[in-house]
Amino acid sequence: MPPKAVLFDCDGVIVDSEATAFALLAEDLALHGLHLSHAEMEERFLGGTIKGLFTTARALGASLPDDWVEDFYARLYTRLAMGTALIDGVAEVLDALDAAGIRYAIGSNGADQKMQVTLGQHPAILARFNGHLYSGQTLGCPKPDPGLWLHAAAQLGADPADCVVVDDSPTGCTGAARAQMRCLGLAEHDDGARLKATGAEVIRSLREIPARLGL
Repeated sequence: MPPKAVLFDCDGVIVDSEATAFALLAEDLALHGLHLSHAEMEERFLGGTIKGLFTTARALGASLPDDWVEDFYARLYTRLAMGTALIDGVAEVLDALDAAGIRYAIGSNGADQKMQVTLGQHPAILARFNGHLYSGQTLGCPKPDPGLWLHAAAQLGADPADCVVVDDSPTGCTGAARAQMRCLGLAEHDDGARLKATGAEVIRSLREIPARLGL
């Protein structure tokens, strides 16, 4: 039976922003004495918050200044504003959900401003979410806290059991499991083992979603 609501992560699921963020992060960490590969950064930081990243990076030996979080956000938004593409298949998936009468929302650990910077470049897609963009930072319950997904579901008038989450990070997939929601783990660039370990059903492309939902 199809769900009543689908809840999407933003970065890496709706917008292709993660490569930009990790490139800037690698530059900053190296500048402050911490050298991590892209794979190591993904394992440690994917799906988290910049504030949490700051604490972890300092614990690993990075000499980040006290004002780094705010400064990093400002520079990241500037880079993202230069051009952030959509993930392949977004419009087609939303078309399928609309045709089936299924509501949808975004739940992100990114800040509200970040979503406006990235999604704002795609006004037709942004408009389709009809204001249902929710930030775990703003709400005080970033993933893996289930509160973000539960809040998004409540705003759509859907019970958790009637929702499906789509996320590309173990953090977001864990939050879905804790919210007792079915989860599709988007793994476009690896084998998806870390997503599968959370209980998520691994998909390789957003284009798989309609068939997975029985649409």
